[in-house]
Amino acid sequence: MKNLSRMLCALIASATLVTSTLDASAETVMSKSFSYFTVGGRTAEDLDRELSRRGPMTKNTGARHPGATEIKFGGELTYVEKNGRCGVGTVKVTLHTKILLPRWTNRRRTSAELALIWDTLSADIKRHEERHAEIARTYARTLEKRLQSLRPQSDCEAMQALVTETTQEVMAAHDKDQLRFDMVESKNFDARMTRLLKHRIERTTSGR
Repeated sequence: MKNLSRMLCALIASATLVTSTLDASAETVMSKSFSYFTVGGRTAEDLDRELSRRGPMTKNTGARHPGATEIKFGGELTYVEKNGRCGVGTVKVTLHTKILLPRWTNRRRTSAELALIWDTLSADIKRHEERHAEIARTYARTLEKRLQSLRPQSDCEAMQALVTETTQEVMAAHDKDQLRFDMVESKNFDARMTRLLKHRIERTTSGR
């Protein structure tokens, strides 16, 4: 029996990793962390300007955003030769997500109205980025299952090519799903914020 270790590289910001057949075992390691950038200002115009100036820059758009999620996939994959064929052996899948969120330094020194708007906006930004991380986790598991189901090939070069093809296919679907989510969220932003603000105001009023 011959083992060939291969590092499954990080494929773009967002995704997953692999597993297989032929006495294969798999271990998915996922982690999530948070990081913050500060914004100042005491008016809605100040906040808009600060978010545009200090928000994280994303490679996909080349623009700054009020929040972002860094997604990195990686891991180790072993190929196993048995009975003249090559299959996937042990796989260690890793997914690391880092969510970047804004933190307003003047939150306690502003009007109640602007504070309410900020609380609503910042909560929605966090929900949005958490969803990006959730999409990545879903595709990590999908990729793992897809790789586990791959049949052994005639040699390990062919097996490696099939693993690469499958990984790229799942990653492409992942990217499209992330983009689709962003498009829907952007399209519904105004209506969503209006609904959320109304709900917060009603909740605040009823609590008095």
